Amino acid sequence: MSNPGRTLSTTPSGPAGLRAGSRRPRLQPIGVPTPPSRNGSARPLRIAMIAPPWFELPPTAYGGTEAVVADLVNQLADRGHHVILIGAGQHRTKAAEFFPIYDQPPSHRLGAALPEVFHGAGAAHVLRTMQVDLVHDHSLAGPLLAAGRSVPTVVTMHGPVTGELGEYYTHLAGDIDVVAISAAQRGLNPDLNWAGTVHNAIDVATFPFRDRKDDYLLWLGRFCDDKGAHLAIDLARSAGRRIVLAGKLNEPEEKEYFAREVAPRLGPDVEYVGEADATRKRELFAGARALLFPIQWDEPFGMVMIEAMACGTPVVATRRGSVPEVVADGVSGVIADRIDDLPAALAAAERLDPAACRRHVEANFDLPVMAEGYERIYRSLIERRGRRQDVAAVLPAPVDVAGGRRAHQGLSQRRPKVHSTVREGEVTA
Repeated sequence: MSNPGRTLSTTPSGPAGLRAGSRRPRLQPIGVPTPPSRNGSARPLRIAMIAPPWFELPPTAYGGTEAVVADLVNQLADRGHHVILIGAGQHRTKAAEFFPIYDQPPSHRLGAALPEVFHGAGAAHVLRTMQVDLVHDHSLAGPLLAAGRSVPTVVTMHGPVTGELGEYYTHLAGDIDVVAISAAQRGLNPDLNWAGTVHNAIDVATFPFRDRKDDYLLWLGRFCDDKGAHLAIDLARSAGRRIVLAGKLNEPEEKEYFAREVAPRLGPDVEYVGEADATRKRELFAGARALLFPIQWDEPFGMVMIEAMACGTPVVATRRGSVPEVVADGVSGVIADRIDDLPAALAAAERLDPAACRRHVEANFDLPVMAEGYERIYRSLIERRGRRQDVAAVLPAPVDVAGGRRAHQGLSQRRPKVHSTVREGEVTA
């Protein structure tokens, strides 16, 4: 995809956007009239979309979050909205404007703290001169800078919502509105400041459908105990079937798991093909008789499930996390309550109709469904913020007992109470 949007970088090389002693760039809106809405009579929105710093958009291989962000940008642009994308490196999206904080994504530093902090500071630097209706932040450190914004900040929970991360987002409850990617994820921490739930999605048309499969099973993901590659191998071997493994193997923890659990199990019937890029991944999904997904943690979504089903490949999975929301049990896959139930689940899955798998994804996880869900949340939050500001504008500043006037704390500045029930303006897609 060509890049129709303008790209600005404030430095010729290295991290873009911030440098000691540099002047702030003039980052004004393009200045062209906003086009009529392509989505009914509602006016188009100006949306600042902050991607994580680690990979370009869309990613060429690993990068599930980045793939979702790129697809969302394109869908929102197709719906008539003006999207300002803040990311790293280059982009191949339909964003009207693009601001890279890093000229090259710091992928080799994945997981380090400083790139996230630097990226968040750079995004705030860009937004300081921007006129937008809403900020949608997918980064880790960026939400720290949401306090004091006059527009809503939406944060999608792409990862865990418990433990330290859960506490982190709880501390920011008055400054951000969070979106769950599954009801299962939301149930793990119902007291966050939820604005709604929107399932992730894919461009179904880009995934090839095959009803005649090759003679192999597939496991695709990140190598760790939670993803259960070793369980997938054992399942395939118990059924006398060949299995292909594809996944990222870069970080020390991944290499340790692979050496401990996967390498000893390799053989003529177990093949590791490396990390699959977008083209190779689609080929593998389309040819497999089933995708094995024996996860051992509460996966908040699991993109590989919908990618496989879009190719007509059923999913055999354990009943954890979002699996029951994503897989139509007995239609697009089979869900096992216990590890011991997986062999029977595999046998049943291979009898399912590939066309039914595809239809399930088209109806529930295609990109327009996701974009519509997010747009409803955006408009709900913008309307709610406008009502609060209207109320604050008409409230008088109270007089204190000493006769002086003290500033009234507007409703838009108060920290909302956090409840586990549905909130005003909340949307579920």
